[in-house]
Amino acid sequence: MADAIVIGSGPNGLVAANLLADAGWHVVVLEAQDEPGGAVRSDRGVDPRFVSDLFSSFHPLAVASPAIRGLGLEEFGLRWSRAPLVLAHPLPDGRCAGLYQEDGAPDADDRLERMFGAADARAWRRLGERWDELEPHLVNGLLTPFPPVRAGAAIAARLRAAGLLDLARFLALPVRRLAEEEFEGDAPGMLLAGCALHADLLPEAAGSGAFGWLMAMLGRRHGWPVPVGGASALTGALVRRLESRGGEVHCGQPVREVVVRRGTALGVRTADGRGHRAVRAVLADTSATALYGGLIGWEHLPASLRRDMGRFQWDFGTVKVDWALRGPVPWTAPLAGRAGTVHLGADMNELGDFAHQVLTGRLPARPFALFGQMTVADPSRSPAGTESAWAYTHVPQRISADLGPDGITGRWDEREGEAMADRVERQVERFAPGFRDLIAARRVLTPPVLRSLDDNLVDGALNGGTAAPHQQLFLRPTPGTAGARTPVARLYLASASAHPGGGVHGACGANAARAALNAHRRSPARFLAVGGPITRRGSHR
Repeated sequence: MADAIVIGSGPNGLVAANLLADAGWHVVVLEAQDEPGGAVRSDRGVDPRFVSDLFSSFHPLAVASPAIRGLGLEEFGLRWSRAPLVLAHPLPDGRCAGLYQEDGAPDADDRLERMFGAADARAWRRLGERWDELEPHLVNGLLTPFPPVRAGAAIAARLRAAGLLDLARFLALPVRRLAEEEFEGDAPGMLLAGCALHADLLPEAAGSGAFGWLMAMLGRRHGWPVPVGGASALTGALVRRLESRGGEVHCGQPVREVVVRRGTALGVRTADGRGHRAVRAVLADTSATALYGGLIGWEHLPASLRRDMGRFQWDFGTVKVDWALRGPVPWTAPLAGRAGTVHLGADMNELGDFAHQVLTGRLPARPFALFGQMTVADPSRSPAGTESAWAYTHVPQRISADLGPDGITGRWDEREGEAMADRVERQVERFAPGFRDLIAARRVLTPPVLRSLDDNLVDGALNGGTAAPHQQLFLRPTPGTAGARTPVARLYLASASAHPGGGVHGACGANAARAALNAHRRSPARFLAVGGPITRRGSHR
């Protein structure tokens, strides 16, 4: 018997478990996979000498998030490493836009002007000054439960009425329009647009400018760091911290049902038929669609929720390719060789066409790719003189047409996966001729493979649901059940399907943990009112 059971050991689940353990609760985490971490895991599956991150690799939100930063994971073995350059976006004519972490170097202004020109360097600094004016309140406001009263008040005190109106307009801008208003050249706008395409936001979509600016400014301030030794090092630190406080993590324990009695969650039942009692709370680091109508039968939920969940929108699917390379990537633009992350797309129109094609179900012939150079960021990832690399590209959740030559239908069998990997490699070759000659081994992770490794990655969706405004803030996951609280007492949604959504920041788990703690403080007697053992019965489906 535990005070709380957490379903799933992704970063949100482990952050939630740690915060509850800090409050003196006995916490048990049940994980379906054979190892913890969810989408924060690494392995040596491409080549035994190379460490490859299976899913997430760079973690600017982790170092900026109060939820993770406050856990002091460095005491439990976590170390961060950073590439010399945060981000690069090579252009077809040999130029390269780059994002540096703010380091106070005396030549920082000259460096900007050499890349962007004097006018655009000044404009970039203005974007940085806007960030500096709002930090840390903006990040705190984005990662805390909605509405962010304390952070909002701090921002309002700094900006006053006129400044707030200007900020509201700025945050609503599409990234294409933001680039047109702020810059004379194309290079800085490409940095922002590439960042916006980490989510399923078109360059012409409202709010894409804010998302791109957020990611770029996090890099400017914190870099885009990686855990030394692989993404699993972050998970390992979270697990060790939890266990030091008496918490438990049990892997290979898929949960099949949240046991509900008289509108209250009493615990869970695992696939082996065993019941696990939770005296105070159950927290689900699962997708909203897996929880509602899956782990909880519809008979325990409002009828309106079934309708609302039928409209839940996933973000784009993903195909990821991992490589073991015999040498450094031969970029035409040398600056790209110093970056941890490289964005690969020729211009704003190519990025816009790509995103629109994916949104409308058409598989692009020329995929925009995010390329990770892990050994550049962390030399421990592969032998000296080699590179552990990956790239991923977004694909439609349902493919209606393949605009390329391969006839990919979305079955994602071996032929289709290999064909898509070849397509990604051809995109890399545009900016790094000779890249394919360096490949010693590769691994292709298609949407079904990604989901088999983490059930929350439905059809390869990385962010727990679309980042579009109609499913954000108080509308996430649905207008009627926004945030961590659910219609079932003692049950909380702790995954990226809840506000604030995708990213390795732990805020969804932290918000769920605090909601559980607050409910317990308000009604301690209630947690003793519903009793009885969890007996075996049919699961609700």
